[in-house]
Amino acid sequence: MSRTITRRGVLAAGAATAVAAWITHAGPAAAAPGAVSNGKSAEWTRDRSVNGWPITPDAVSTHLVEGSRASVDLRDGPVATVLLHIARRWHYEIAPLDTGQGGGISGHTTSRTVAAEFESTYLSGTALCLHPTAYPLGGSEGLWPHHERIVRDILLDCEGTVVWGGDLDPVKRSHFHIAPGPDSDTLAGVAERLSPLPGVGRTRGAGAVRDPAHPSRRVKARRLERAQNS
Repeated sequence: MSRTITRRGVLAAGAATAVAAWITHAGPAAAAPGAVSNGKSAEWTRDRSVNGWPITPDAVSTHLVEGSRASVDLRDGPVATVLLHIARRWHYEIAPLDTGQGGGISGHTTSRTVAAEFESTYLSGTALCLHPTAYPLGGSEGLWPHHERIVRDILLDCEGTVVWGGDLDPVKRSHFHIAPGPDSDTLAGVAERLSPLPGVGRTRGAGAVRDPAHPSRRVKARRLERAQNS
């Protein structure tokens, strides 16, 4: 199956502790911030993004997506580690991010114009967009069911520390942002586990992942989905 992205999106392509942690993160994460000015663009005037991170451009740098030619500007540290894991899996399992199609990948921005409160997370470098022109804000295009299962499995990897725009209102399926604030020990722990650096976390090849279709993974992914959207 082709993995080429078009304007129609990828449609042309191709234990108890953990649960408690998911539910803890699901509080602020599940609350869909909603559109700014009823969906019309507005200026974000606060000094922090909606997820509590300070808007400090000096904390942001350019990061390479492992196994690809793509790069993205993200907040350094655990934030970048977790978001790059998402980008890496999307690139390998859904569609490539380095072809220029579908808008590729984007992250930090200095433009304070947002059309939904959750878009303020780009200002703090705590969010990224994967194929943003294929899956724009409020877009009606969905993922193939097996691609959505992959997204749910990726969120499972992140243990409730990441919010997917497919669960937000207005919907933005290309969007992923960090849920907990700067002082989260859980985020740091997840980042350590997911780190691709030698000697850190569970190092595996860029494309080596667990099987999203495995029954136990699907059960856990559905449990996390319910927790984040309750």
